[in-house]
Amino acid sequence: MSYREPRPIGEALARVVDRSAPATTLARIQRSWSDVAGEVIAAEATPVSEQAGVVTVACRSAVWANELELMSKGLIEGLNQALGGPAVGAFRFVVKGSGAAR
Repeated sequence: MSYREPRPIGEALARVVDRSAPATTLARIQRSWSDVAGEVIAAEATPVSEQAGVVTVACRSAVWANELELMSKGLIEGLNQALGGPAVGAFRFVVKGSGAAR
């Protein structure tokens, strides 16, 4: 019987997470968000829903919602590139807990 070399636990967990994640557009966007938006933005704003290409992003504050509105074109391009096609057409930015659109 032959044994495989041990692998880092992070690699094994990443494979399990990838296999267990739902195959929805939102799940794919959420997996790519921090790579596309960057760690700072990902800590302040999270994609929470997607419907017909419109992604709702919950932001910690109105300031972040406004800033991300200004950056939305680049974020859309980056996400679509990461997803391999035109999955995202627009964003709707809301302040967490308020439900108000920005």
